[in-house]
Amino acid sequence: MRLVLISMTLFAYWLLLSGHYTLWLMGSGAVLSVLVVAFCLFKGITDEEGFPIEKLPRALVYWPWLGWRIVLSALNVTRLILHPRLPISPTMVKVEALQKSAVGLTTYANSITLTPGTISVEVSERGKAIWVHAITRENAEGFADDEMNRRVAWMDGADASGAGT
Repeated sequence: MRLVLISMTLFAYWLLLSGHYTLWLMGSGAVLSVLVVAFCLFKGITDEEGFPIEKLPRALVYWPWLGWRIVLSALNVTRLILHPRLPISPTMVKVEALQKSAVGLTTYANSITLTPGTISVEVSERGKAIWVHAITRENAEGFADDEMNRRVAWMDGADASGAGT
């Protein structure tokens, strides 16, 4: 089923990008999508990590929340930049990640980087930790009890403590 979904997703993406809907081009796109998936299957790269469709329902709940956090963070960074004294205090902090999979850990690190004022500098899958650079100490201290960490862990299939559900 995963291979069919991957093929359909590739074909839908191809249709979106091509913008041409003639019978020949749509047929070619469908055949090539299946051939790409067959090649990936032959090379052994069609695993759950590459296409984590089972995480989609929870991701659809997480993404709007992340979008709102990005907006709030952008406003905060704007406030800092426009402040006459530029009250920044760059800080590095090690964040213990609650995620149980590489997909979850990557999602968390990318979410941190997408949020203005913070950037993931180093990710340790073995140690389940992320080194984060924050624009202020207050931002860095916010990682001690991070709601984003818990939400990504939930999206990844773990509860708030990081244990599997």
